[in-house]
Amino acid sequence: MMTILGAGVAGLCTATALAERGRALRVLDPGPEGAGASWLAGGMLAPDVESDGAPAEVARLGAMAADWWAARVPGVQRRGTLVVAPPRDGAELDRLALRTRGHRRLGPEGIAALEPDLAGRFPAALFYPDEAHLDPRAALRALAQGLRNRGVEIRHHAPPPEGEVIDCRGIAARDALPGLRAVRGEMMLLHCPDLTLTRPLRLLHPRFPVYLVPRGQGLYMLGATMIESDATGPITLRSSMELMAAAFALHPALAEAAILETGSGLRPAWPDNLPRLSRASDRLHLNGLYRHGFLTAPALAEQLADTLTRPEPAHAP
Repeated sequence: MMTILGAGVAGLCTATALAERGRALRVLDPGPEGAGASWLAGGMLAPDVESDGAPAEVARLGAMAADWWAARVPGVQRRGTLVVAPPRDGAELDRLALRTRGHRRLGPEGIAALEPDLAGRFPAALFYPDEAHLDPRAALRALAQGLRNRGVEIRHHAPPPEGEVIDCRGIAARDALPGLRAVRGEMMLLHCPDLTLTRPLRLLHPRFPVYLVPRGQGLYMLGATMIESDATGPITLRSSMELMAAAFALHPALAEAAILETGSGLRPAWPDNLPRLSRASDRLHLNGLYRHGFLTAPALAEQLADTLTRPEPAHAP
């Protein structure tokens, strides 16, 4: 029986793709459920916006993500992405427009038509209508339940596996993958019932893009830093201040938001920030998803499953 090692987004997508092809497998994770970078993700399926600063391969891999997720989990929202900037940073919006596709420019009336609570807040925005988002935690639970319904065992705090293994452990696989590095991301979960936003917002920030993703019922995920560090532990004071200042710039109502949760995670990345299928230490590895896990994992999982389930070529007698 094949073993998928790791129950984050890479592991569960890979297990799903293989199980759909009839492969017998199990999923083992050395850590507890709800741990790891996948649990703290924004869940934005935004290949057009991500093409700014990311290799072109990320957008190509992410083109099918929204359809893949929508076919397997509930709650995928296809409402696009709205990118805004303070008036003093209007040039950053122009720069983004030149470097990305799939958008249209909006003025104040267009912004208000999409998000009434933002009326009068920003002079201009870029709207990417073909993008989507989901709740990562709900999506991971749904994938896990779908696997269990197919008879796939999922175990946490599991012992080391034996036999054929596909390693999807993220940064925990650094012992077998020299060159894999950690990029620390920090986030906040806010409750602000006085604000109604229906699609992800990105605020162009001097140091990193800040996004606010609606989760429904007044909940919003605010994130996320990109720090070249393998330090674990709680969110830092500096990151907290920067994220909260960005939230206030998006809308003053967020000043009254309750901070329900803060968190930090280590994203696995290769030097070129591209995900990779590789073989090392007698295992097949899917790793290096960086900050594009939910966007790129479906395509990579399907590629891996196609490779492993492709019939052997017939040999001439």
